[in-house]
Amino acid sequence: MGVLLALGAALAYGLSDFIGGLASRRTSAWAVAFVAAVGSLVGAVALALAVPGDATRTDLAWGALAGIGSGTGGAFLYRGFAAGRMGVVAPVSAVGAALLPVVVAVSTGERPSALVWVGIVAAVPGIWLVSREPERDGGLAAGLVDGVLAGAGFGLLFAAVGQVPEEAGWWPTAVTQAVALIAVALTATALRVSWVPRHATELWGLLAGLLATTAVVCFLLATQTGMLTIAAVVTSLYPAFTILLAATVLHERIHGLQGLGLACCGVAVALVAAG
Repeated sequence: MGVLLALGAALAYGLSDFIGGLASRRTSAWAVAFVAAVGSLVGAVALALAVPGDATRTDLAWGALAGIGSGTGGAFLYRGFAAGRMGVVAPVSAVGAALLPVVVAVSTGERPSALVWVGIVAAVPGIWLVSREPERDGGLAAGLVDGVLAGAGFGLLFAAVGQVPEEAGWWPTAVTQAVALIAVALTATALRVSWVPRHATELWGLLAGLLATTAVVCFLLATQTGMLTIAAVVTSLYPAFTILLAATVLHERIHGLQGLGLACCGVAVALVAAG
């Protein structure tokens, strides 16, 4: 059940990222991220009001920390999608999102099997290969740095959400989305870019945000029914759905070395899930 829930989170994240990334190409990535955070907050508050829980201050604090990762991760992912190809930015962010929770889980007592460690090692060449662009004479792909930053943000999100117990209910998730909203605005202000929505296209962020809330809910349930390491890495399959949509809708081409890199990332995720 934990793996199925994590796959549901991956599907929801993949759809959310594609919708938000596509909207970001037509307008401001930061405005789309802000609107997406609003949509996530609305969905999370509605869920928290409908389902009772008993959240402690510690649970809410974990939710707030997760919100910093959610807001910055989503914003940098959208900016990366706007600057580069989804087929490059998404998998780079996914590997980063998977590795940080594994480190946290191990430090807090989880003991993954040898297969998990082999998968982690396989992820390293995957990141390198998928981040290369042949037409840039071997240079780094556009949006790569944003992919790395997004991965760090999502890794923080997954690691923090994984600390929230089942009895806490959904108010920690609502706090996550509220802090994410603030994080987007503050990060954009620090980078001296506008986050204020001005165009109708940015309203697609609402749908992306609701899907992101669905993903967080599925991920939280997955961590509560299984190991954080497994939930985090299986959820990090989300680029598969994003890349599939980018290839079919946007006709993005996957080059040979990048295909090999994607295969390495896929093997890494499969090994971690199997372990």
